[in-house]
Amino acid sequence: MSKTSRTGLTAPANAKKDSIIEIRAIAQHDMETGFRYTEDGKRIPRDIIRLFTCRYNDEEVFKADFYPGIGANPLIIFTTIAVASGTIECKWTGDDGYEAINQVKITVS
Repeated sequence: MSKTSRTGLTAPANAKKDSIIEIRAIAQHDMETGFRYTEDGKRIPRDIIRLFTCRYNDEEVFKADFYPGIGANPLIIFTTIAVASGTIECKWTGDDGYEAINQVKITVS
């Protein structure tokens, strides 16, 4: 698992029904492609985030697959429509069993 793996999620706490809301998710993760070697010639194992998913009231609203070219500390910014009060949950999944989940509550009026 990555040495550094803090994640964060930002979404509005309140929104009007059918309005567009912006969701921001960041993972502070030391990505390692698996293509580098140590000074003594040993390969450094790959350690990347492979998948990001966001669910709004248990319905998937955004998904991204990552590959070894992804940079460290990925920031995802996307929009969705505020349809009902509930929970926005973002999940990061990666190599070596890495998993991080963030949730925020949203009130729609």
